Parts: sequence; C-alpha cells; structure tokens
Amino acid sequence: MIGFLANPSNPNSEQDTEDAQAAAEQLGHKLITAKASTVAEIDMAFTTFVQANVGGLVVDPDGFFHARRVQITTLAARHGIPAIHPNSKSVTLGGLMSYASSAQDAYRSMGNYTARILKGDKPASLPVQQSTRVELVLNLKTAKALGLTIPPGVLAIADEVIE
Repeated sequence: MIGFLANPSNPNSEQDTEDAQAAAEQLGHKLITAKASTVAEIDMAFTTFVQANVGGLVVDPDGFFHARRVQITTLAARHGIPAIHPNSKSVTLGGLMSYASSAQDAYRSMGNYTARILKGDKPASLPVQQSTRVELVLNLKTAKALGLTIPPGVLAIADEVIE
C-alpha cells in the first residue's frame, strides 16, 4: 500500500493522481490518495495513511506542500512512514529521499535567459526549455531511523547523501 499526498487546489493534482494510480497498478500496488490544501487536512491525511498502514508515501509537487515541508517531514517521521519528496529541502529537514529536477540546472538556465534578454533578445523568440537533469538525494539518518537499508547501487547513483 502506497500513500499519495495531493493538493486538490493544484491544477495538476488530478493528472498527477491519475498517473500515480496507473504507476501503482502497473507495479501491483494499491494507492491510497489523501487530498490536503490546509494544515489541518495534512494532519488528517497522515491519519488516513496510518490507518491504511501505508508502506511508503509520495508527496506530489506543490507550492503549499513545499511551504509545509517541516510539517510533512515531521509527521512522516513521527508515524514511521518512508516518504519521497519533490525537493531536496525536505530531505535536509529529515525526509527520506527526493527525486526531482535539478534546481541548480534551472537557475543556470534562468541566468542564461536573463543574459540573452539583457543583450537584446526578445523573450518570445527564446525557445522553451525543460530541465533534463534530475537529482536523487538520500538521508541516511532517516533511513536508519526507519529501519531501512539503502542498497549500495542506489547510494552509488545518488547525487547527494546526507549522513
């Protein structure tokens, strides 16, 4: 059983939930989705996950969840739920792992675009770019607290390991 935390206020939430459901089914797992767009609803979502005895949690990328990352990582730790987060900041706060686009790569692209605009390029003439670099960040202290062992092969491909 896998938990999925989604914000119904996010316009991408419905598609993300459908994608997560399809992925879980393909892997032979059941997905328990909890929707939260308030602080209290995040607390209720974790009650749902605990009652369903989820073995792991996926936090959907969302600005509200990013702002509530301390609450989410604290609740995951308190309830012993391994969670994958959409950004590395949650991992530095005690989340188990993140797998997401490289923020550094995005900032570099923004800097390049800014330079081109300042040199006279029209913004509408610049190509749309999407980050192609993703980063895996792992927190070994959290893994140990959860009683998990990260396989050496996974450690070898991690971009950052917090010990």
